[in-house]
Amino acid sequence: AQIAETGVDAIIVQDVGVARLAKQIAPDLDVHGSTQMSITSAEGVALAQRFGCSRVVLGRELSLDDIRQIRLQTDCELEIFVHGALCVSYSGQCFSSEAWGGRSANRGQCAQACRLPYELIVDGELKPLGEARYLLSPGDLYALQQVPAIIPLGLHALKIEGRYKDADYVALTTAAYRKAVDEAWAGLPLSVTRREELQLEQVFSRGLGAHFIGGTNHQTVVQGRAPGHRGLLMGRVVEAAGDTVVLMPEAGSASPLKPGDGVVFDAAAWRSPEQREEGGRLYFVRPLPAGRVELRFGAAAIDSRRIRAGDLLWRSHDPELDKAARPFTEASAPVARQPVRAHLTAHVGRPAMLELVLVRQPELRASAVAEQALGPATSRALDAASARDQLGRLGGTPYELVELELDLAGTPFAPVSLLNSLRRQAVEQLAALQAATPARAIANPDATVDAAIALALAGSPIVQVGARPAMPQPVPQPASRALHLLVRTPEQLAAAIAARPASITLDYLELYGLRPAVEQVQAAGIEARVASPRVLKPSEQNVVRFLLKLGCTILVRSSGLLEALQAEQHPALVGDFSLNAANALSATSFLGLGLARITPTYDLNAAQIAQLAGEIGAANIEAVAYQHLPVFHTEHCVFCRFLSAGTSYKDCGHPCESHRVALRDTNGREHPVMADVGCRNTVFGAEAQEASKHLASWRAAGIAHYRLEFVHESGEQVAQITAAFRAALDGSIGSAELASRLRRASSQGTTQGSLFIPDGYMTIPLMQ
Repeated sequence: AQIAETGVDAIIVQDVGVARLAKQIAPDLDVHGSTQMSITSAEGVALAQRFGCSRVVLGRELSLDDIRQIRLQTDCELEIFVHGALCVSYSGQCFSSEAWGGRSANRGQCAQACRLPYELIVDGELKPLGEARYLLSPGDLYALQQVPAIIPLGLHALKIEGRYKDADYVALTTAAYRKAVDEAWAGLPLSVTRREELQLEQVFSRGLGAHFIGGTNHQTVVQGRAPGHRGLLMGRVVEAAGDTVVLMPEAGSASPLKPGDGVVFDAAAWRSPEQREEGGRLYFVRPLPAGRVELRFGAAAIDSRRIRAGDLLWRSHDPELDKAARPFTEASAPVARQPVRAHLTAHVGRPAMLELVLVRQPELRASAVAEQALGPATSRALDAASARDQLGRLGGTPYELVELELDLAGTPFAPVSLLNSLRRQAVEQLAALQAATPARAIANPDATVDAAIALALAGSPIVQVGARPAMPQPVPQPASRALHLLVRTPEQLAAAIAARPASITLDYLELYGLRPAVEQVQAAGIEARVASPRVLKPSEQNVVRFLLKLGCTILVRSSGLLEALQAEQHPALVGDFSLNAANALSATSFLGLGLARITPTYDLNAAQIAQLAGEIGAANIEAVAYQHLPVFHTEHCVFCRFLSAGTSYKDCGHPCESHRVALRDTNGREHPVMADVGCRNTVFGAEAQEASKHLASWRAAGIAHYRLEFVHESGEQVAQITAAFRAALDGSIGSAELASRLRRASSQGTTQGSLFIPDGYMTIPLMQ
């Protein structure tokens, strides 16, 4: 309510419950679906619209063809990223910060674990990768060259990522894209110069590229040399001694190095990632024979012993950029203006009147009327040229005159001072109208949370607000607890069938090999379930039809899939963690779309999961009690990039089908990597995250459905872990014994991970 009253144009929201609530509290406030909604299809857009979103920010992993197909299938406003840092994980699908540091990336607290160095372990052996050590650190998005192709798609906004960037970055990047958009809009060719492109690379870059928006090429997304800003490559070191370095410049490099430039030496070929890089500011530059250049630094500015021949040198800062950005960063007047139309009425014997209309918001118009009637001209009467000259003098204002309508009667005389006064009055009035806080209807927020939950469960439209109904009552729980196993290999499947759980979920790399496994589970008299991909793109809609043909329960991981299933006769559905149900309102919103149960997002700790069960009914919760947390879910394929020379699944040779891969971090932990049917990779946490310390509180909350998920575990480990949990849920062993058995059965130890409850944590209503 407070946000709406301030007059902001819109809010950006990830949580569908918050989107629903916002439309109830402030129906006139626009809600934009965040890229953290992981929307990659028209169905995902439709689901966001269902909860009140008028605009959606699409996932950064979509190609222009994908975006074009989505545009053709929806009337919703669409926004895409065109420049800046890329997350290696799909936004909204990264749990590394939560798991390893208790900081939720989905709540803006990203610890950037993707920017750390990792080693590649293939089939248990270290695979040397030379200079590529930052295996999950992608380059930055750069789609300036694609703007002429983007504009015809009919999008509503282009987004430039600016987190932690300075004013020069904002000024130069925005100016470049503004120019490109205006040229494309006018049907003109892109006129960006190489110098302007180099400015963008200089001001901030981890290596610019079109990446996913230009189509799939896994060889280009991650170079792996360094995780931070590099700037421009200027050359290679020939020798270094004392405060002097001899450099062989890069062929065709940009403007030459000069005193005052900031540089950094890139020694990725031999230096370990944890060692700091050498760098500093130049104070002397001199050309040498054979094209070489002598560089000198201030006393003690660099340690030449840490610089070797062959090291790359990057210019990380160019003072000339400050000058290039100054017209924007120090401008006293707006650098971009809004077009206005003017209508001037000038009749002899009547006061002159001026009306200004904002072209892009024609409902905003201002007028000014003279105090005295106009007299007839004795020498020079008012005409279109003189009127345009005076009324077009809008320098220092945010407006630009693009059209003038002149209504003359007789030969009126209008002094320059009069026209200037009318112009100033109308401009001030128009600016005041734009600055005014819009009048918005604000509902009573204290009366909407419970009502919204009830409406969600009833499937009612989001715009309805009623009296406070009773909260949904927990459904009586069965005496026994149900175990659900999720397996990813045939060996695990055999062990799972032998354990006879309530259900077995198949999460296989190859969807089309699932039918025999489904039949095997059903033949054993066990409920068969199939896990859907977490991402569905426009070209992957056949996956929906295939899942339906299997005829078994679907573990729904994609909001787009959930929306697509609304129009189909479908089997039982269980919502997974990736829907990001974090509170009672989002959970019940999803349950209202036909889910039998839902798994809370992994951003919740164990106490919050128990609390959510109490708020929406424990029968609606399926809690994951054992798993390797899926810390990253990425379009970038590690298998293709580092185990093949291919660019996509078409020419990579499918190493994911024949090799077992893990990423080893600097602490020695090996995090398994697996591919899905769409070639997307999931990096799983090395330790097994388990809930032994929290089973008692979960049982007390009435939770009866528990899921155990396996990644690289053997069949024997599946059997041991399942037996341990069954004994704990039956009361045969306590939490300490369960924890001990799980540690013995898990190859890399166990952790509470995202389930950890911080000291001093207090339970409060999740939506209040």
